[in-house]
Amino acid sequence: MLAMLLVSCQLAVAGAVAGESDNALQAELQQGQLSCASRPLPLAASARETLLDFYRQQGSERVWNRARLASLLTQLERLADDGLSPEAYHLADLRRLERISASDAQRTACREVLASHAYLQALQDLSWGRLDPAQVEPIWHSQHTPAPSRPSGAPAFATSGLGDLPATFERARPQFKPYRNLRNAYARLRQQPLPAWPRITDGPLLRPGKRDARVPLLEQRLARAGYLTRTAGRPAGADSDLYDPLLVDAVETFQRDHQLQPDGVVGPATLTELNISAAARRDQVRVNLERLRWLAREMEPSMVLVDLAGTRVSYYRDRQLLWQARTQVGRAERPSPLLKSRITHLTLNPTWTVPPTIFRKDKLPEIQRNIGYLAENRMRVLDNAGNELNPHAIDWHNPHGILLRQDAGPKSALGVLAIRFPNPFSVYLHDTPSQQLFNKLPRVFSSGCVRVENVLQLLDHLLADASPAERERIAAIQASGKTKNVNLPHAVTILLAYWTAEADDAGRLQFRPDIYQHDAPILAALEAAER
Repeated sequence: MLAMLLVSCQLAVAGAVAGESDNALQAELQQGQLSCASRPLPLAASARETLLDFYRQQGSERVWNRARLASLLTQLERLADDGLSPEAYHLADLRRLERISASDAQRTACREVLASHAYLQALQDLSWGRLDPAQVEPIWHSQHTPAPSRPSGAPAFATSGLGDLPATFERARPQFKPYRNLRNAYARLRQQPLPAWPRITDGPLLRPGKRDARVPLLEQRLARAGYLTRTAGRPAGADSDLYDPLLVDAVETFQRDHQLQPDGVVGPATLTELNISAAARRDQVRVNLERLRWLAREMEPSMVLVDLAGTRVSYYRDRQLLWQARTQVGRAERPSPLLKSRITHLTLNPTWTVPPTIFRKDKLPEIQRNIGYLAENRMRVLDNAGNELNPHAIDWHNPHGILLRQDAGPKSALGVLAIRFPNPFSVYLHDTPSQQLFNKLPRVFSSGCVRVENVLQLLDHLLADASPAERERIAAIQASGKTKNVNLPHAVTILLAYWTAEADDAGRLQFRPDIYQHDAPILAALEAAER
């Protein structure tokens, strides 16, 4: 009751709308729900306060005349290109109410508030995302890189932007190139009818030059998705089951577009991606538009960005991409975490203390088979105080109170460099002797840490602010082979993020396998939020 009285009093004091219309508008805000919607629409206290503040800035004048309301409806329709449902912003109700008589004070007041509510909610969702990422795909943040805080009220530009709604909606959208590219691709995708792709059944590996009864289905699938634009060169009749060079080329292009090894071999991973429906692909783009709204808020002018699903790392300085390389990330059962932190120091020529899980699941079985595995891999056995133990004196079928540490060197698991940042997952970026794995796809080989190709090039960027003397000192330590921690001149933000679809400047879509199975919960949450 007190909240309702406050709303009424504040509007009355500031009110510039006279008589019955003003009373009707006050009544709509006091009720706590909008009765003119197709079903009663509750207004939470926070939403009422946002609306009250919005009208206070207008001097309590109504803002939605016919022309402005028509422009709003157009902008709400265009939210579909952002992967947002226009109906979640009451488009049908507003269209139904668009032509009501001005003499209907109650419904015109309700329409006014409903339009403002839709407008403010749309601007918020475009700017910050429809969902709260902390609830569906949380990113751990260090104390020095706090999570972006979604404002509770209307965007600052909501009032000033009423005169040019198309520009205001554009301003609300992330000014983030990956988002703009993906939105443009999605807009074109929505204009096309959903193709019906044939399902290709499991079977033996399909290699170039082989015959298989599934080849005609494979040809249909690739042709309908635009990977096989001409089929005149394809064999017909008795040879229609031949996996020929024209079809192999199309499969390799498909594999490149789906983060798969482009070898032309149709195996389980390629079949999985081929059999994802067109509707599911469209949903995947929607999910990633939402993700990129979140990611845009996490980006900083200078930072290291690890694209987990895309298995690559990028370095930005003053918003310019200066360097990019391939990575190897955590396997599905040992995923690399999503996090934001600050790179504070490096370990040159690092030793590697084997984490307990890797010791138990990976190393212990090897040692039990052959105790010489330790010497071959330059591993020492230590007690919890760091004292070296005789490996032949250990009961390897019941070991306890020990740890393994691999000596530094180019062939150690961490190579010649580890890049450290505070986090509760004990992960870091590092070099690796397994360079050949950078040529594989998908590159999901680690136990959670991120292996970086050409890691010394990244080191050079991280030391951009170091003095010549400091660079010489670090180079000398590196050459010595001794293990030493070195602080960076300035901490550098690092973000480990996850997205499974993107588009290039030409609008070509590329998908990645959802290695960590994060897409489905986000899609379900988006659909629930629209109901």
